[in-house]
Amino acid sequence: MKRAMMPARNILTFCVAALLAVSASAEAGQARGSVTVVDSLGRKVVVPERVGRIISLEPEVTRIIVALGAGERLVGVDFFLRTHDRLFPLVFPAAGRLPVVSNQGQELNYEEAVRLRPDIVFASPSEFRMTEAIERKMRVPVVALASMGRFQDLFSEIETLGRILGREGRAAELTAQLKDRLDAVERLVSSKPAEARPSVYLSFWGSLVRTPVSYEPVDAAGGRNAASGLLPDYLGTVGVTISIEKILLWDPEVILVQGNYPPAERRVTVESILRDPRLASLRAVRSGRVHYTFGFWYWWDPALVLVETLYLAHLLHPEEAPDPDLVRVGDIIFKDFYGVEGVFGALCRLLECHEWTTR
Repeated sequence: MKRAMMPARNILTFCVAALLAVSASAEAGQARGSVTVVDSLGRKVVVPERVGRIISLEPEVTRIIVALGAGERLVGVDFFLRTHDRLFPLVFPAAGRLPVVSNQGQELNYEEAVRLRPDIVFASPSEFRMTEAIERKMRVPVVALASMGRFQDLFSEIETLGRILGREGRAAELTAQLKDRLDAVERLVSSKPAEARPSVYLSFWGSLVRTPVSYEPVDAAGGRNAASGLLPDYLGTVGVTISIEKILLWDPEVILVQGNYPPAERRVTVESILRDPRLASLRAVRSGRVHYTFGFWYWWDPALVLVETLYLAHLLHPEEAPDPDLVRVGDIIFKDFYGVEGVFGALCRLLECHEWTTR
């Protein structure tokens, strides 16, 4: 008995339909199985839809991961967070049990990293060559993220991490809190004209002559960064090295010294600046307006930058921004971000900063 033959036209139609079905199925599978994000280097990175094991070499990213409620997915942390960051153990004590996967130069220990089987690695955009090397050697997605000291980029970073971790709702909640509270600070000082906003010099990173070319907490608090407009020393940083003569030329009204570590570790202090004969002619020194602030190492903690902006607004404009009872307000902000009680008060005790947060 002869089988009925399918006409050639029908065969062609069937094959095309089958190919389209396979293609659509593949595209649907890719959509379900991955997420594409753009990182701080402008790279499009395809990451798994479900990220369960994370190595983070960027402290700011690690902090945000914890604030998003995904700290339990971390399988390795960087050298800086383990050895120098006094805040992180307060918000995420479990980090003390995680292996350190980088050295002091922030270079990845590949043997340890491979053993930990990460689904994704987060790196710093200032280490762009390392980012590509890790991706090539480990064959896992590497996403380079950091705020680079800009509020808008901090919001984007939180939103991107929310997408990667499937925590979009929590990310939206955090960015809304940041924006609302920063807007409230800016409204307090918004009536101040440019000439009434004091010029501020920032002594950061343990050096009198290292300063950030942009520092948005100062801007939001109603000040003017004296180094604004300069170019940083190299790509991926906001720091620039200047001379004592430059500071004298700027003659700032306020000097802020980074104090985000215990007194014994501070190489530049308020007292040393006030006693330095080279700086005696500065308006800030003559008026005693030399203060500590928190600053950043490897960018920000999202809760601490809010507290710092409140503190600076009161410091620069005490009439418009009354004393916010910073320890109480700081504890509330950290509880909102990390769900842990008393964090800012504990940090103040570690850094011995009660005196300078309550001026």
